[in-house]
Amino acid sequence: MKPVYLVDGKRTPQVKAGAEIKDIAAPYLGHYLIRHLVDKYALPLDQIDEVIVGNTGTPAKYPNVGRVIALEAGLHKKTSGYSVHRNCASGMEALSQAYDKIASGRNHLIFAGGVESMSQMPLLYNKEMTNFFVELMKAKSTAQKLKVFSTFRPNFLAPVIAIEQGLTDPFCGRNMGQTAETLARELGISRREQDEFANMSHHKAAAATKEGRFREEILPITAGNKLDKMIADDLGFRANSTVEGLGKLKPYFEKETGTVTVGNACPITDGGSMWLLASEEAVKKYNLEPMARMVDYHFHGLEPERMGLGPVLATHGVLKRTGLKMSDINLFELNEAFAAQVLACQKVMKDKSLSSRWGIDEVIGELPLEKLNVNGGGIALGHPVGSTGSRLVVTLAHELKRRKEKYGLATLCIGGGQGGAVVIENLKV
Repeated sequence: MKPVYLVDGKRTPQVKAGAEIKDIAAPYLGHYLIRHLVDKYALPLDQIDEVIVGNTGTPAKYPNVGRVIALEAGLHKKTSGYSVHRNCASGMEALSQAYDKIASGRNHLIFAGGVESMSQMPLLYNKEMTNFFVELMKAKSTAQKLKVFSTFRPNFLAPVIAIEQGLTDPFCGRNMGQTAETLARELGISRREQDEFANMSHHKAAAATKEGRFREEILPITAGNKLDKMIADDLGFRANSTVEGLGKLKPYFEKETGTVTVGNACPITDGGSMWLLASEEAVKKYNLEPMARMVDYHFHGLEPERMGLGPVLATHGVLKRTGLKMSDINLFELNEAFAAQVLACQKVMKDKSLSSRWGIDEVIGELPLEKLNVNGGGIALGHPVGSTGSRLVVTLAHELKRRKEKYGLATLCIGGGQGGAVVIENLKV
C-alpha cells in the first residue's frame, strides 16, 4: 500500500438549519471549496482523477451531488464524480474510498469530502395524498375527476417529514435521540453530566471562534438573496451557555423520564467540507506540501439501538490496524451527536467489563477531556450529516498543525449501528 497524503482541507462555516445559508443548495456547499484548492495549488483541471462526496439527503434536483460539484468547480469533464452514503459517516466514507484508490496506485489526485443542506430536506406527501394524485391523473372525464375530488380529506395534507424519517432507524424503530437515552440509562449517565459536557462544548467553540482558531480551516461563503452577506464563522453555538440554563430545557425524545434535550444534543445544521488527497507521485509532480498523512481507517457495526457506541469499536479497530495505542494519540475528534453518547464511549473505552460485551477483551484506553474536541464539537458546531465525517478530519488536521502534535484520531457514531474512525499523522511537526 502506497502512502496517502492529505494536502489541504477546507470547510464551510456550519450554520443552523433555516438560518443564513438555508438557501444554498447542497452542491454549492462543496464546489467552491474545490475551486479554491485547485486555484491555490495551481492544479491542472484535467488532472484530477475523481471527486467523491458524502451526502445523505440527496436532492431530487441533484441526484449525484459528487458529479455536480465536480462540474460546478470547473474540473475537466473527464473527471468522474460520485456520491456516497453511510449516514453520519458519509464524508468519512468518501475519504476512505479516496484512500483506497490512492493507496492501491489506481489514482493520484482526488477531492473527497461531504455536503449537507439539512434546511432543504423536503416535506413529502403522505400515502393518502399520493394516492389521491394518482387517481386524479388516471381520471379522464370531468365526471371522473369530480368523483376523485369528492374523496379528498384535509388530513391528506399532513406532510411526511423527510428528516424525521431519516433519523429513525427502521430496524429497531428508535430515533437517534432515543438510542442516546438507552445508553444514558444503561450506563448511569446523569442529566447533569450531559449538561456539563454540552456547556463545555459551547464554551470551547465560542473561545476558538473568538481567538480565530478556525480561520485556517473555514473558507467564507456568500449568502443572502443578493449574495450580499459574507459568512466567515460558525453560527449556532451558545456563547452565553450555562449549566443552569441547559438544565431548564425539557427532555425532547422521552418526555417523562428522559435526559436528552435540544441543549445537550447536536442541532440540525448545514455545511460542507472537502479534502485534496494525493499520492507520493502527485506530491512530487505538483510540488505540493501536504498537511498530513492518512494512516488508516476502520468501520465497525453493532446493534442499531446502541449506535452511539460505534466510536468505541471503530477506534479499537483502527488502533489495531495502525499498531498505535490511545496514549499515542495527541488529539481526538469524536462527533458529539449527543453528550450522553460521548460520555458513554468514554466509559466503555476504559472499562474492560463493559467493552467485553462487544467482544473487546481489553481496556482500549482513556479518552481524556483535554485531548477531546478541544475547539468544541457537534453539540456547539452542529452536525451536517453528510459532511461531518470529513469535517472532523479537517478540524483535526488544522489543530494538529497549530499545536505541532503528531497523531490525531477522528471518529463518530453512525445511524443504523456503526462507527467509523480515521488516524492521521501531522507532517508539519
